[in-house]
Amino acid sequence: MLKMLFGDFKKQPFNSAKVFPNKVYLRKILYEMKTNRTFTMIKPDAVENEYIGPIIEKITASGFKIVALKLKKLSIEDAQEFYSIHKGKPFFDELTAFMSSGPIVAAVLEKENAVEDFRALIGATNPENAAEGTIRKLYATSLSFNAVHGSDSNENAAIESAFHFTDKEYV
Repeated sequence: MLKMLFGDFKKQPFNSAKVFPNKVYLRKILYEMKTNRTFTMIKPDAVENEYIGPIIEKITASGFKIVALKLKKLSIEDAQEFYSIHKGKPFFDELTAFMSSGPIVAAVLEKENAVEDFRALIGATNPENAAEGTIRKLYATSLSFNAVHGSDSNENAAIESAFHFTDKEYV
């Protein structure tokens, strides 16, 4: 697959800058080749309520391997860029203000069928509708303060991961 995309490395070194001047785009392509990864964020409400440990424990106990992890604070501009897909929707300003209100934990998780399995693990966006034992049922307090974000597709997992992590931050 790599040879098809980039040519024969033995004949000539591959120069990604010429083919993919945007490094985020290159990371996205390489990430999409690994459909066993997903992206998550532990949101400011769960961080403030000291749920980082229990949430990470539940994630790893469910068979996910953490391949990138960081604690960070999003600026309002970062939150607006990350959630730009929702721009123009009535909840956009409230969402981006909330996501920039305190620290978050960003993580890339690895497991077969990662996106679908993680979505099942976190439960419905509204904790009232989430299944018993899911992260949102256990740690979320409302639709707005729902403890975690989880990518909804392999493509979005790639985009969201590249937003928060460089290639050097993966183990």
